[in-house]
Amino acid sequence: MDNAAKEKLIAAWIDPNERVTVDFVDEKNLNAEVTGCSKDVVDLALETAFPHLRQELTFPLGRVEVGEDSGRYTRDPDRPLRYGRLRLSIDQKRPHMM
Repeated sequence: MDNAAKEKLIAAWIDPNERVTVDFVDEKNLNAEVTGCSKDVVDLALETAFPHLRQELTFPLGRVEVGEDSGRYTRDPDRPLRYGRLRLSIDQKRPHMM
């Protein structure tokens, strides 16, 4: 899949009320919010063990595989329920928080 197709799929999930699933080489099934996406990079805010602290990260689209997490569903109560949500697989270890 090329970057333009990835951008189109990911951009539809830019919504503070929705979460996506993120997999790294060393960690799986993390919850994140997509905060931005361009033809080159995707911006994510990963949830952490602390309720009001998020890990803000940016990844090149070339390192991201886009798929669907059929085990989860959308959260926004004002939208129709949709089974399956975006799954991003990133070909690297999860960066540590500073």
